[in-house]
Amino acid sequence: MKNLKILFVSSEVTPFAKTGGLADVSGSLPQALEMLGHQVVIVMPLYRWVREGEHDIKQVEKSLSVPFRGQNLETQAFAAKTGKDIPVYFIQREEFFDRSGLYGTSQGDYFDNPERFIFFSRSVLELCQSLEFQPDIIHCHDWQTSLIPVYLRSLYKKNPSFQQASSVFTIHNLAYQGVFPKEILSVSGFPLELFSMKGLEYYGKMNFMKGGILFSDAITTVSRKYAQEIQTPEYGYGLEGVLKDRSVDIYGILNGVDYASWNPKTDPHITSNYDVKDLSGKKRCKEELLSIFKLRGSDEFPVIGMISRLADQKGFDILAEALDNLMKLGLYLVILGTGDAKYEKQFTALGKKYANRLGVKIAFDNVLAHKIEAGSDMFLMPSKYEPCGLNQMYSLKYGTIPIVRATGGLDDTIREFNPEAQKGNGFKFKPYSSSDLIKAVKRAIYIYKNKLLWTKLMANAMNEDFSWGKSAQKYEEIYKKVLART
Repeated sequence: MKNLKILFVSSEVTPFAKTGGLADVSGSLPQALEMLGHQVVIVMPLYRWVREGEHDIKQVEKSLSVPFRGQNLETQAFAAKTGKDIPVYFIQREEFFDRSGLYGTSQGDYFDNPERFIFFSRSVLELCQSLEFQPDIIHCHDWQTSLIPVYLRSLYKKNPSFQQASSVFTIHNLAYQGVFPKEILSVSGFPLELFSMKGLEYYGKMNFMKGGILFSDAITTVSRKYAQEIQTPEYGYGLEGVLKDRSVDIYGILNGVDYASWNPKTDPHITSNYDVKDLSGKKRCKEELLSIFKLRGSDEFPVIGMISRLADQKGFDILAEALDNLMKLGLYLVILGTGDAKYEKQFTALGKKYANRLGVKIAFDNVLAHKIEAGSDMFLMPSKYEPCGLNQMYSLKYGTIPIVRATGGLDDTIREFNPEAQKGNGFKFKPYSSSDLIKAVKRAIYIYKNKLLWTKLMANAMNEDFSWGKSAQKYEEIYKKVLART
């Protein structure tokens, strides 16, 4: 089959704008697809973050006329290129995207998010026509772009620019579905018959994510385990029945890692580079990390790192319950991230209570994130659910041993270390409780104190390979499978 033209649509893409793993995937997967010989074009909104970043962005000559609320809104597109020369287009509309955050603030989501991403979705399709780019595959991600497959099957069904196009929809986090009042249907321009049980209706409201699931040609999730979990009541968030009906079209593909950015041997952000053959630099990285957070105690204490959104999903409720007991175990804990206001306040206060042992920084700081990966001995991810997770895979490459809850991609990538067989790459716990979290940390510390076993465990971890190559080939197989149906 010929090399494909792929339109890759995402609400965030590294290095331009990021709140989580979606941006990492949207920045890395297109590069891997290009290496397979495909032509990829990326489209995202022109946020204030993008404007204020150090990016070479130029305005596209042609303006766009976008149908919205029964009228046409004039807007501009801008363009840049990634490090691999993949074109990235940005949709401009200051009233929607010139804001401090991507989706909201720590106080909550922006009230007009449905309008913002309806406009973005329509703009993407209008941009394709303006560029005369006729994609074979339109690959959409999460609820912010999930209406594009619906547009392709309805308002753009007979549009010649999309006659050859099939759509693939990736669910990164099913908990965030884009559920809004039914009146939003009129903003979208969809006919009223789409507001039904077999369409976008969801308990009297409009569900964007449901549209992506029902109208796309294939659905992917970001790990094998998560693809199974979302078809159950526990993880389906009300859409498990819809997903079960499409189970033959659902594929779990583990996210990959961009080792050009996350590799202790070449990482420009850490104080001393190292690799599995020479670990001496990791000790210097640990010393620097303790200095940054002003932590003092014994050199023998392990450092546990966390880089996370501070939210229930990420396990901060059971971590808060466990913290007093964790501090008695002889360890340091460093936390970097932003999130729910209640956890930002709570963990800031705990950082003051345990000033010498617990370091907390409420921020997004990419450089510090690299320093935490390199300087920590262990990395904690006690997630209630985790579709894929990337930090556990970054941590493996840095010899920073993951301690995770056995869910989603965490369960797919981490294998419990067996000291007798000396196999495995980390530590897992299954019941979602503070007591089981503490038990897993205790097992890790027990092995940490045996330097021979710990060195073996580090070698196991650092020799893992989660590069994008294999994952990109699996996406390629799905693209060709859906195109073969048409």
